[in-house]
Amino acid sequence: MGRLAPTMDLLAEIWEMPPDERRKLRPEIEEFAVRLLEAYYMRQEKIDAEIERLARDWTLERMPATDRNVLRVAAAELLGVPETPVSVVFNEAVELAKTYGTPASGKFVNGVLATLAREEGLTAEKA
Repeated sequence: MGRLAPTMDLLAEIWEMPPDERRKLRPEIEEFAVRLLEAYYMRQEKIDAEIERLARDWTLERMPATDRNVLRVAAAELLGVPETPVSVVFNEAVELAKTYGTPASGKFVNGVLATLAREEGLTAEKA
C-alpha cells in the first residue's frame, strides 16, 4: 500500500472520496506527495533560507504556519519537480494560502514565489 497509506486514507475520508476513487487515485497522489517531500528535504536548508531572505521582516518562526508551509512545498516543487509548470505551482500555492491562511496570505505567497522564480531563472513555463 505504501508508506503514506494511513495519511492517504485520512485525506480520502476528509475529502469524502468513494472507495473506488481512492483506489484509482492513491498511487499517483502518493507518488507525487513523496516526490514533493523528497524535493523539500533534499533542499531544506536552501529553501528555508531563501524564504526567510525573500520574506522581508519575517522569520520562519514568526510567519503564519500556513504561509510558511505553502511556501516550502511550492518552492520544493519549483526547484525539484521540473515537469510542473511554474504557473501551476503559483496558482495552487496562492489558492491554498488564500483558502487556509490570513487575508494577506495570497499576496504574500505570490510575492515570495515570484521573486524566487525570477532569481532562479524560472519562466512562466518550465522548459
